[in-house]
Amino acid sequence: MGLFDKLKGEFVDIIEWTDSSNDTMVWRFPRYQNEIKMGAKLTVRESQVAVFVNEGKMADEYKPGMYELQTQNMPIMSTLRGWKYGFNSPFKAEVYFVNTKQFTNQKWGTKNPIMLRDSEFGPIRIRAFGSYAIRIVDASKFLKEIAGTDQHFTTEEVTEQLRNLVITRFTDAIAESKIPVLDMASNYDEMSKLIGDKINPEFKEIGIEVTKLLIENISLPPDVEAALDKRSSMGIIGNLNAFTQYQAANSMEKAAENGNSMMGAGLGMGMGMGMGNQMGNMMNQNQNNNTNQNNNNPPPPPAMTQYFVAVNGAQTGPFTEHVMAQMIQQGSLKKESMIWKNGMAAWAAADQVAEIAKLFTAVPPPLPPPM
Repeated sequence: MGLFDKLKGEFVDIIEWTDSSNDTMVWRFPRYQNEIKMGAKLTVRESQVAVFVNEGKMADEYKPGMYELQTQNMPIMSTLRGWKYGFNSPFKAEVYFVNTKQFTNQKWGTKNPIMLRDSEFGPIRIRAFGSYAIRIVDASKFLKEIAGTDQHFTTEEVTEQLRNLVITRFTDAIAESKIPVLDMASNYDEMSKLIGDKINPEFKEIGIEVTKLLIENISLPPDVEAALDKRSSMGIIGNLNAFTQYQAANSMEKAAENGNSMMGAGLGMGMGMGMGNQMGNMMNQNQNNNTNQNNNNPPPPPAMTQYFVAVNGAQTGPFTEHVMAQMIQQGSLKKESMIWKNGMAAWAAADQVAEIAKLFTAVPPPLPPPM
């Protein structure tokens, strides 16, 4: 290899960058000790800007296209270098490729809850998170203010600063908007635009533009959300009296379906009816008490006597006298069945309790055998 070929190999004659990453914002062309020769080919692809830096000073900037580096398309470099020999001498310069595409799905979120004064709930804390998209709109300004001489600058190195700026402006915008917490979900678009308008002037100071800012969720503390869910549930239930009776009857019916005998089915039905009546009476009594206090009406009659029945060594009930009569008719309650009510010293057979014994006389005798 001759001396001319050796020297020729030290000159860079093709300058380009093909980006395979999704987060590189600035990439410095690896010149090392090589010199760029006049007439070298520079390829700048779409969503790129090439910036030449000579002795620490910003020089020429190239938009997408293919260039042959000559004095006519390197006016600033030619002036800085001051070549006297036809401007054909090789030169050394740093070449930075700046990525001008959109960097999407940049996350932001509040590290700590934000204190607000809500018109309905009073002082309250909220958290919020979302995403935003940015792109570089002024390559020279971004290099000067942010990237500097970093040879491989990624979004990770700047997102923390941008995220803090987004959160600060979000907090200010939310407080100024005075939108009630329960109405925020219907105003995400309006709040996103408001926040974007607030932060874009500050982003452009460093050569960046926010192309899209989204609020994905605004949440309350878990205990507040739980209380709000209970409040919503009560609104959906509506008539609490009817709902309670339905729930009690439904539970007892399912319990009866799981039984294996006629007695279990009868007891299940009786328990369901008894519990439903009991809960209904309790609800009606509370409602009547409230009404009586307001309207000076006479108090409701006293509650009916409740009975407990022993079944397979287990206590069931309580049941009203009406339910006990139904159980006798169904055959699930017999004279020898052990029962108890408040005031009795011990359990006794059903036919030994006067109130229940009389119910057996109302039951028709068994049908005669077929002829």
